[in-house]
Amino acid sequence: MATKIHKLAFLSLAITALSTSVSHASPSIFPTGVTRYDPAKAYNSYVLFSGSDKKTHLIDLNGNEVHQWPNQGFPSFYIDPQLANGAQGHVLLQLSDGGIGGAGNTTEAQSIGEVDWEGKVVWQWGGAKAQDAYGAYGAPVASSDANGYGASVKQHHDWRRLPNGNTVILIYYVKPVKGFKAEKLLDDGIYEINPKGEVVWKWLAYDHLNEFGFSKASLKLLHETLGRSKDNTKPFDYLHFNNMSVVGPNKWFDAGDQRFNPDNLLIDSREANFTAIIERKTGKVVWHLGPDYEPVNIDGKVPRPVDQISGQHDAHIIPKGLPGEGNLLVFDNQGEAGYPFAVLGVGGQLGSRVLEIDPTKKEIVWQYTGVSSGRPNYTFYSSYISSARRLPNGNTLIDEGMNGRFLQVTNKGEIVWEYISPYFTQPRADDPQKVISNTVYRAQPVPYEWAPAGTPHSELPIKG
Repeated sequence: MATKIHKLAFLSLAITALSTSVSHASPSIFPTGVTRYDPAKAYNSYVLFSGSDKKTHLIDLNGNEVHQWPNQGFPSFYIDPQLANGAQGHVLLQLSDGGIGGAGNTTEAQSIGEVDWEGKVVWQWGGAKAQDAYGAYGAPVASSDANGYGASVKQHHDWRRLPNGNTVILIYYVKPVKGFKAEKLLDDGIYEINPKGEVVWKWLAYDHLNEFGFSKASLKLLHETLGRSKDNTKPFDYLHFNNMSVVGPNKWFDAGDQRFNPDNLLIDSREANFTAIIERKTGKVVWHLGPDYEPVNIDGKVPRPVDQISGQHDAHIIPKGLPGEGNLLVFDNQGEAGYPFAVLGVGGQLGSRVLEIDPTKKEIVWQYTGVSSGRPNYTFYSSYISSARRLPNGNTLIDEGMNGRFLQVTNKGEIVWEYISPYFTQPRADDPQKVISNTVYRAQPVPYEWAPAGTPHSELPIKG
């Protein structure tokens, strides 16, 4: 599918009908699909993502949809066949609509699970079943529930299948607190669930609040603010974890640095601007980046000490065997976040960055900004969601999530593939002013061999 035009005729009609009450209008024509593609320079693969149409799509780099699942994921996540009894084409998805979106933490229960290529659910956790058995989902349960806090638990933002067959998920729950301006916190945590659906390990962020690196001033402000809310009776989403990954095999641990034990988990806090590694054995935070940084270095030379990251997403250790292995890769949104809010800007302009960081030296060793592709910094910007993944040939797949734009760039910043998601939210007759969006939370590169034999793909060049 080469570039095509997505015409939103309904929007034009809505604008005409509401001309007396609407002060601005969105464009009525959007370029979608693949806008450029150089197969000789790109790493050729599939890409997996959940669109704003609430479906999960697998495309090739010509933009052809080669498979679709009727559910979305938060995020959709492909399972290595070695972790699915050798089966190809299995994904982790949400099986019931919990109202997910860019804001992330929904208040509705979801059922999550493993789905095969044909759409059959082969494993499931959540919903009423988990609530009844573990006090984990749905309506509030007694104080003797699995959390120990008398609060329901819901999956959000991330999950991973482990080598032992268990699944780790990011969860949140409502925690009544004292000493905060807010009466309740929306606290984050991690559950490890075995194939039977039993919670076999858990970790809760509030228990480790003093391990994340907050200064006394920042911690004081955190206790005295309501964040983005003005209602102290509503749960305060004070950390808002948006990512969790397994550290995985790496050179730092091989050299004796126990902080980077492959079994440890890495998380990042969008609201507080920190990334941290949790030791599985003890639950302690053994490494963190942020939450306090120096201002962004305008000249952008690397290597240099890590400067102001704000509202970041998809922080993870680059897997062994890939260029940059062992380094931290993160999408630095430069979105409003922090205690207090960070001063934003890249090179004097509002723009996002993808940063590769040596986690032992806490130095930036590579970066991508709009300027890297010969454009102003503001041409590459997503204040929320988004992702970045290193590819086997050294390129990086980036999801500029707010705009539904994927790009694959070389280590010199050349864009060798670009795609704009054609999957938009649907118009609503009861809300004609609802924003029409094609946002994408995360995009994952998927090797051809992951899909069942015979799954098509094409690699035809497209000039931008």
